[in-house]
Amino acid sequence: MKKIKVLTFDCDGVMFDTEKANKAYYNHLLNCFGRPPMTPDQFSYAQMHTVDESIAHLFTDPDNFEAAQALRKKTGYDPYLKYMEIEPGLVDLLEKYRGRLKIAVATNRTDTMNKVLAVHGIEKYFDLVVTALDVPRPKPYPDPLIRVLEYFCAAPDEMLYVGDSELDDLAARAAGVPLVAYDNTSLAGEYHIKRLSELENIINL
Repeated sequence: MKKIKVLTFDCDGVMFDTEKANKAYYNHLLNCFGRPPMTPDQFSYAQMHTVDESIAHLFTDPDNFEAAQALRKKTGYDPYLKYMEIEPGLVDLLEKYRGRLKIAVATNRTDTMNKVLAVHGIEKYFDLVVTALDVPRPKPYPDPLIRVLEYFCAAPDEMLYVGDSELDDLAARAAGVPLVAYDNTSLAGEYHIKRLSELENIINL
């Protein structure tokens, strides 16, 4: 592996604990249509996929899907930002490597990502943010990671991607980028960590 030049993060489950926020968000939509709260499987799907894919997964009837999309766009995600919690060690890590590495986000979030960074006061640390709206295909396709590589003119082995889901694993493998699997031993990943601070050891290899 070459010297690392780019450090790229997934958002949900890596940079932030978003379980409370996303459960509240999707369960509110379901409740508005008289549906029960998400099952564990539905929540797991929503944590990895785009909001459009998640709503299609929850509302399989085309009419209900369109109605749920209309409600989503009307209410927005802002009320749920307060439930998101920054992962321990993230800010210290960003502070340490700001200016030393290029730092990016590659997420299946859509129009909420930039506001998430701004609300939590960490947008200044990121040189690039790639969402599902910025590429032809979201994860598990490699498009978001390829976009990051092209933007920084970096080779795949000059970047680390920190992710926690199967979609992250698939996208990283397809892009040829080493995956740092965060708190998920079921992923293949070239590296596994339990704490974000452990990234320093990998970067310095």
